Amino acid sequence: MATTAATLAPARAEPAISVLGADFVFPNKIQGFPSRLSEFSELQIHHFTTNDGVKLAYWEAGHGEPLIFVPGWSGNGAEYVNVMFLLAKNHRVIVLDPRNQGLSQKVAYGTRIARLAMDLKQLVDHLGVERADLCGWSMGAAVIWSYIDLFGTKSIRKLCFVDEPIAIVGHPDWSAQERSEAGAMASAPDQVLAALNQPPPAAPRADDTSLLARFMLRDSPWFANSEAFAQQVIRNDPKAMALVLWDHANNDWRDVVRAKIDRPTAIFTGEFSANAPSQRWAHSVIPKAELHVYGKSEQGDHFLMFKNPVKFARDLEVFLGGN
Repeated sequence: MATTAATLAPARAEPAISVLGADFVFPNKIQGFPSRLSEFSELQIHHFTTNDGVKLAYWEAGHGEPLIFVPGWSGNGAEYVNVMFLLAKNHRVIVLDPRNQGLSQKVAYGTRIARLAMDLKQLVDHLGVERADLCGWSMGAAVIWSYIDLFGTKSIRKLCFVDEPIAIVGHPDWSAQERSEAGAMASAPDQVLAALNQPPPAAPRADDTSLLARFMLRDSPWFANSEAFAQQVIRNDPKAMALVLWDHANNDWRDVVRAKIDRPTAIFTGEFSANAPSQRWAHSVIPKAELHVYGKSEQGDHFLMFKNPVKFARDLEVFLGGN
């Protein structure tokens, strides 16, 4: 029997501070932003249950046209607190915690990008949304590419992709140009797993371009705040999160990016990101796409939307408001 929104378990919406059980004081006071979680009073956390019995959480704030964010691998709604605060002024902003991440249930099944795309489809159905803007960061972009591959673009108004390579593992017969265009960074998935399992540098240099170094740098007060919040309220299970990584690393989305994206698209990357060449290729093949390359002084790395949320929100607002 086909699953519809009506067959999904109903959501239970509560203020975020009630779900989390305590207030949170952000370590850096930033003018115009909440100094504690309770000051972002409209932030709520909801839950719904998928058709394979997994309880998923999503964070929501604001009113207006729906804007749905899909986090990357190990990501969660807590990391979006600054982005949500800014964009909720004009949008109904929703951040889905993927299964095994954030506040969503930890399970040993459905650990494939295609199932995460189905989870996104069930969220859209559950919300009763006819059309929404979708924004995927890192692995979240791959989830949206899978969503488009499986369900098309009928339910999508505009798209945003933030710094995700088109294929992480390169094929043996690819040329150097094909690897660059795809963003391939490894020849086998176990290399990706090994790289992510390396201990991060304790004192990274400001000019270090490696992913773990860029993550460890707390040279942005917004990023320091959102990461402190996420680390306080989220308890990730590395074993559960690792289950999806093998499937994620093996996918090649070039055909979807080249042939199936027919909605206005914004692509974000930065000068500190190794993914920039693949983002330029995606920009060259997607009709109506625009490319934003943040400079080094603009926190242009893989975490640009969290490190520079003011610029990102402003750029995204301009894109979403245009024709």
